[in-house]
Amino acid sequence: MYWKRLFTDQMIEHITEHTNQYSVQQTGRSINTTVAEMEDFLSILLYMGVFEFPSLEDYWACESRFPPVADTMSVKRFKVLRRNFHFNDNFQMEGYTDRFHKIRPLFDMLREQCLLIPPTYKQSVDEVMVAYKGTRAGKLRQYIKNKPDNRGFKIFCCASSIGIIHDFILYQGATTFFNIQKEEHAHLGLEDLSLGAKVVSILCNTITHKEATVVFYDNFFNSFDWVKTLHTNLGLRSVGTVRANRSGGATLMSDKEMVKRGRGVVDFCSEGVVAVKWFDNKCVTLLSSACGVGPLSSVKRYKKEAQQKVDIPCPSIVLAYNQAMAGIDLSDMLVHLYKTPMKARCWYLPLFGYIIDVSIVNAWLIYKRDCNLLKEKPMPLKKFRLSVAATLKGANKVPARVGRPPSAKHKPQVRRPNPRVLHPSLEVRYDGTGHWPTCGTQRGRCNLCKGGVSPRRDLHLVGYAWEFCGLATATALDDATINSLFWHRANYHR
Repeated sequence: MYWKRLFTDQMIEHITEHTNQYSVQQTGRSINTTVAEMEDFLSILLYMGVFEFPSLEDYWACESRFPPVADTMSVKRFKVLRRNFHFNDNFQMEGYTDRFHKIRPLFDMLREQCLLIPPTYKQSVDEVMVAYKGTRAGKLRQYIKNKPDNRGFKIFCCASSIGIIHDFILYQGATTFFNIQKEEHAHLGLEDLSLGAKVVSILCNTITHKEATVVFYDNFFNSFDWVKTLHTNLGLRSVGTVRANRSGGATLMSDKEMVKRGRGVVDFCSEGVVAVKWFDNKCVTLLSSACGVGPLSSVKRYKKEAQQKVDIPCPSIVLAYNQAMAGIDLSDMLVHLYKTPMKARCWYLPLFGYIIDVSIVNAWLIYKRDCNLLKEKPMPLKKFRLSVAATLKGANKVPARVGRPPSAKHKPQVRRPNPRVLHPSLEVRYDGTGHWPTCGTQRGRCNLCKGGVSPRRDLHLVGYAWEFCGLATATALDDATINSLFWHRANYHR
């Protein structure tokens, strides 16, 4: 229920329709997938995000078979669906300025659902990287030096302090804001703004209670003039770190003087916007229109001379910034805990994997928030994801009938295939330790016999049984043993 609030049935139907359409465009015939089969496919992806195997075929291999995946779908069918997985019509995308057109419909539908989540009064704006090291995406792939995934797609996100993603923008260079109308462009005053300021304006424009909300962001987005503009145009208060050349000429203590005085030194000034400078491991400057220095609190830091942690003064603006900015970092950490494996030549499949993961994380955080309100203990993220996968595999499926049918004598006999028996390895088959065929009352099927059915007396059977059992000589078989070998079963002759 929680996951379907974000990854809706409409999204699954959209994927099913365009997957069938793409298979017709590529091969001339449809793969005829259904919504139920697509749910099974998504269930397998959720399982693979928790139980990671070295290769895809290992989930179906005899030595490492994983029943929740292997019993749901065959490996051949899974590869067919994965190869034809699609989200938009390529033939109608010519001339579009959107460079993410292959995955855009799914992101738009997910964004609509994320905007419906009730937000908190502390929102943070930051970038998230979706890992991709291929070259088929062209200049859509970005590089950020200090990120764990430093190469991939950049997404600007707006999140609450508890980690729920509420809004996002896919960065694609000059055409990032292609869908912004001229009226909205003029209303937000985006003409003379930098990239960071434009991102904050568009993401914060969807906040419902602007007067009661405080926005937090880092020095990539912040400047002295922008803090004033945000409060004037949108009525939003903000807190953020700032670079030295964007502080608006605030008269603050120099770095050298702060280093001489030691850790915990605070300096501030106010010229319509509060500017605070604090020295910890190094100097950091913050601009705020929401809070100031006081009240001063303390934080634990290790002091080398005393060889122990000591208390140093810390302004309240720093504590508020660290607490609120942890939202996007928390969401990114939870996404990387159980990541959907979507490595492929198609550059947009890693973005689809991020959609699955962020919808799971958002759903779990909403579920956890509801459990806290009800004072109940929530299940961990791994168990929540496995629960979604197991429920999705059985959702909308016809349940098996329980009990005896009312008219069993008129029920047509349906021939069911025999359960598959795993083949023994060659080392076990030829070890000569007595893996004898069992004696049966019916004739079995044999791949070596003509017609596929073994007769009671066939000369090649004796030789095959001798070779199968790894005996040194055929004379070691007595008449009683040979008679028992004539009645053999299929799993010993495959």
